[in-house]
Amino acid sequence: MIVRTALAQINTTVGDINGNKNKIIEAIDQATASDSEILLFPELTITGYPPEDLLLNTGFLRENLAALKEIANYTEGSKTMIVLGFVDFSNEIYNAAAVIHSGEIRAVYRKMSLPNYSVFDERRYFSPGSHPLLVRYGEANIGINICEDLWVPSGPINEQAIGGANLILNLSASPFSGMKSKTRSALLLTRAMEYSSIIVYVNLVGGQDDLVFDGRSCVAMPDGRLLLGKAFEEDMILLDIDTDVSTRYNLFEGKRKDYSMQVSLEEVSITPSHRQSPSVNPDSSCQELCKYDELIAALEIGIRDYVKKNGFKKVVLGLSGGMDSSLVAALAVRAIGNDNVKGVMMPSRITSGESKRDALELVNNLQIEGLEIPIDDIMCTTLSTLEPVFTGTSEDITEENLQARIRGMILMALSNKFGWLVLITGNKSEMATGYATLYGDMAGGFAVLKDLYKTQVYRIAERINELAKRDMIPRNVFSKAPSAELREGQKDQDSLPPYEILDEILRLHIEEGQSAEEIVLEGFERDTVEHSLKLLRRSEYKRKQCPPGIKVSKRAFGKDWRMPITNHY
Repeated sequence: MIVRTALAQINTTVGDINGNKNKIIEAIDQATASDSEILLFPELTITGYPPEDLLLNTGFLRENLAALKEIANYTEGSKTMIVLGFVDFSNEIYNAAAVIHSGEIRAVYRKMSLPNYSVFDERRYFSPGSHPLLVRYGEANIGINICEDLWVPSGPINEQAIGGANLILNLSASPFSGMKSKTRSALLLTRAMEYSSIIVYVNLVGGQDDLVFDGRSCVAMPDGRLLLGKAFEEDMILLDIDTDVSTRYNLFEGKRKDYSMQVSLEEVSITPSHRQSPSVNPDSSCQELCKYDELIAALEIGIRDYVKKNGFKKVVLGLSGGMDSSLVAALAVRAIGNDNVKGVMMPSRITSGESKRDALELVNNLQIEGLEIPIDDIMCTTLSTLEPVFTGTSEDITEENLQARIRGMILMALSNKFGWLVLITGNKSEMATGYATLYGDMAGGFAVLKDLYKTQVYRIAERINELAKRDMIPRNVFSKAPSAELREGQKDQDSLPPYEILDEILRLHIEEGQSAEEIVLEGFERDTVEHSLKLLRRSEYKRKQCPPGIKVSKRAFGKDWRMPITNHY
């Protein structure tokens, strides 16, 4: 049986039920015009993902149900079977998928496998479903499940396969992390081959607070083929699926012969339409992005959606002439355009002429508006005000941090006055070790590089210049030693191990869960390891007060990292 299937990879907004409903209806119109027989949407399409504690608001839950009913009514007379994510609500709430056909909700599937790790917290809100769903669609037997249902061994797909499913529809909201798409693709192909079923997987796309969803909706065939959709942008994938591919593969492999096994399935039958239009060939031309290109794409969509969905039009950041601020400025320009990016140079007597030149060159290269607001007068006034209290003390980190806090105050003043979103420029290495000033360079609305180590920052910056085919980020920024420039002759490596060493120690501990002893066995000096992890532990209170940032690793500071501030371990 040939089934024309449409995959609606759309960018929803959490809480914007009306806006999401309009996007859904637009996709329905597009799929209907293409004679699609099945239209599949991502997980929790109506509410956006993840809705978090909005799910504790009964008014929100009822509005989501009302929108589902409106969408169902809109499809009256349509022959397209629509599978749509929503929150099912009675006395309990469920992460659910509605099967809509000809104006009616014909079935509801409730997600059975609720993830409760990493950024996921679904068991806080949802009750699990109790049985899988199988839709008899003409000669096709269609199993419907949601995201994590595919990831767990012997999940609902197992019973659906035993029940004869040759087509699996999976609604997903799977957040991006570096190179995760390879793991995801491998899993989908494994499931398709082991269950002799075609898997149609639709993933969410877009930014939501600190999460980015990369799309890459796809169809996994039991013969090992993978048809892949676009990454980091909305897409409507249209293809004709021959469900006999599953049947033939199953016969050749000799699988699923024992149908006498007792399985608990909810079944519903839907009569397919008789499509007359010519066949469509799937476009499998979308290629996987290289490591740094996909990180750039994730950061761009993270910035763009955070700005747009939170009602901002322009962003502002401090430009020091260093690598971090240079990269954030370049990413912001790529994401929202140079007219919407403001760079502020705030030199003090410590700031070198080299840093001033590099910051100005960056402004010219990116063609953004650059402002210069010197801070020496404010610094002198502040020190004069504090002099009676500071009498008898020597200069230390206090005076260094005052400079950073003055700069933070200026940026927040510009934000208040003009409605610009302040982008902070600290990276993961700094956030980990506390090499950042609370209420200073940590003051702002969005932390673009929060989940990128310093060594990654340099590599991504190099890639941006390669893509631009010129030095958008000045060459001197790469060659000079990193420095906060808060005292004469200061260099980052005066206080921290070399970033090549520090970053690997941090990665092994944060993302791989290795102890100090295990990291030492990897070949690192014990003193360096213990010093690095000590800095990490004692800086937790700072991280708790940092703005949200874009998650791009498998373990980021934020929902992924829930360490106690008071901690003697």
